[in-house]
Amino acid sequence: MVLSDITRRRLYNQQISHTTLTSPAEIVGWLGAIQGQEYPGAKWSIGLRLPGCTDAAVEQAITGKTLLRTWLMRGTLHLAAAADIRWLLALLAPRIISGSARRYRELELDADTFRRSRAVIGQTIERGQQRTRAELFERLEQAGIATQGQRGVHLLQHASLDGLICQGVMRRSQPTFMLLDDVPPAPTLARDEALAELARRYFTSRGPATLADFIAWSGLTAADARAGLAAAQTQLEQETIDGQTYWQPPAIPAEPPRAVYLLPGFDEYILGYRERRAVLDTEYAPRICPGGNGVFYPTIVSGGRVAGTWKRTLKKNAVEITFDPFTSLTPEERQAAADAAQPFGDFLGLPVTLK
Repeated sequence: MVLSDITRRRLYNQQISHTTLTSPAEIVGWLGAIQGQEYPGAKWSIGLRLPGCTDAAVEQAITGKTLLRTWLMRGTLHLAAAADIRWLLALLAPRIISGSARRYRELELDADTFRRSRAVIGQTIERGQQRTRAELFERLEQAGIATQGQRGVHLLQHASLDGLICQGVMRRSQPTFMLLDDVPPAPTLARDEALAELARRYFTSRGPATLADFIAWSGLTAADARAGLAAAQTQLEQETIDGQTYWQPPAIPAEPPRAVYLLPGFDEYILGYRERRAVLDTEYAPRICPGGNGVFYPTIVSGGRVAGTWKRTLKKNAVEITFDPFTSLTPEERQAAADAAQPFGDFLGLPVTLK
């Protein structure tokens, strides 16, 4: 297996070059969870993998509570399937909370403050309701719990990690919060079962990948990640390249039918791995995450590798797409990029203009 095999298989296993699934919740469930901090981009991560899906269809999945947004892997916002949210939180939240202890001390957030804020939040959000962050902050302040200086965000995150709340629909581009009890109950998993299931989903959907990739993505300890992989490895195959062991599902994909894709920023094809050299030349890394500030630009992927960035500008009756390739495009590559832009326009229900 060489680098081109890695990219071809990742495109296939991530449901980018083909899809076997039929709904937004199935796509997200297949991947375990997807980055969700950039909301429009997270929706396109689903649409990219589900031909014919629209932005409205993803919004309906969120409105219908089959998809949920909350803090999961590494304490960052993710979209997860409602059927998975409770076992994911039970597995991941304790480590996130313990890892945030120093920040909590800096913000003067102690156990009593979290207990009081949880009670206020639970009393403010009634069953079937959704409240904005501003509304929750106002109630917390009225209860004598300060929310300034990131205290409020950490209070909401902690209540989410505790399984009290999760994010609901967006209201004027602002997230709302609802009780997790409003989501239909789903089976829970014992801890060893959850470790195995998370490992199975990761390597099945993102393989070929290494144990180090899985640790970096999940935020698990090395010991827990190894235990999960050990439990799941009977369903996987392994291969060694340059001294690195890669794990992947057994199926060997054919060549992708389309060579160019427009990925949103924070897409799992980029952020799902610790080591990105298989898909991104090191010299171009600053072009997709300038200054290493944690903000990832949308990328043009050609032949499985990142070939540039792009951005969208919403006009009155169209979406304008601007390409910024790393190197000059041939006429054929320009046409392929233009063809790749059309599914994004279809997803938004808007005609595409190229710049």
